[in-house]
Amino acid sequence: MTTVEKNPGTNGADAAKTKKAPLLEVRDLHVEFKTDQGVAKAVNGVSYTVDAGETLAVLGESGSGKSVTAQAIMGILDMPPGRIPSGEIFFHGQDILKLGEEERRKLRGAKMAMIFQDALSALNPVHSVGAQIGEMFRVHKGMSKADAKAKAVELMDRVRIPAAKQRVNDYPHQFSGGMRQRIMIAMALALEPELIIADEPTTALDVTVQAQVMDLLAELQREYNMGLILITHDLGVVADVADKIAVMYAGRIVETSPVHDIYKRPAHPYSKGLLDSIPRLDHKGQELYAIKGLPPNLLAIPPGCAFSPRCSRAQDLCRTDVPALHQVTERDGAELAGRGSACHFWKETIHG
Repeated sequence: MTTVEKNPGTNGADAAKTKKAPLLEVRDLHVEFKTDQGVAKAVNGVSYTVDAGETLAVLGESGSGKSVTAQAIMGILDMPPGRIPSGEIFFHGQDILKLGEEERRKLRGAKMAMIFQDALSALNPVHSVGAQIGEMFRVHKGMSKADAKAKAVELMDRVRIPAAKQRVNDYPHQFSGGMRQRIMIAMALALEPELIIADEPTTALDVTVQAQVMDLLAELQREYNMGLILITHDLGVVADVADKIAVMYAGRIVETSPVHDIYKRPAHPYSKGLLDSIPRLDHKGQELYAIKGLPPNLLAIPPGCAFSPRCSRAQDLCRTDVPALHQVTERDGAELAGRGSACHFWKETIHG
């Protein structure tokens, strides 16, 4: 799916040399976990890129490999039982999988940060929120407790926590779910990282608070020109904030698309199933659609296309051959920029 942009008067090789590397590039990443029952293959050849100021939404059901990929990027996988048998993760052109633990630790917080889905579990219940935000400045910047506390108040104001100066000494349980998520965003922003990974940042929040949190993330991203990876299972959450989408299933990317194109014409049956599962106002009173069956057991992923047992379009080929991520085209063969589908019969899905 990688393309080389040619400038007038240069050949493809010259253009490849001069083209700026993405902020983040994941190449053919594999992650597995050794269990008593066998080896669970959680990530199976994932590749994607994120540029500065760009938002990539990674979608899929639980167990599709979204969060495990993010943990591999951040360097926070439990190893063992986790293992990265192959793959590369480039940050500013440097393969960070080759760095030592101390070098990776320096990247976390300062250059890349993560917002976890369960803020109450991620925050320490016995320390005030101000102390937890301020720790970033004490550890990485060597600030005094007083200066770090002042920076914590400043960040709490920035993420619109009311009466931040009065609440800086409060504990996580004294905040609502939406306010705790804002505290997590403040911690992630503390050192102005270039990349933020937000793992299901609106889980368990009501619709109004979800919208507020997503609007805040989008605003801060524009202000700091950060790259953002937004992990979610909800296509409805990302429509207004993402630039491009990668849909994952059973550890693989099964579709890539600019954000609005996938809503108009999905090119993989799984993506279409996710879209059809979104409640719609014009379907009031009708039974909600659900994709039949369950995601595969990662200890025994079926041969061929992992989605084939749940796919109404599956044919014999689907049950034997793993589909590559094909370039998606119009009927006349014109390439659709940024669009790929790991389906043997993607033409039938997108062109009907």
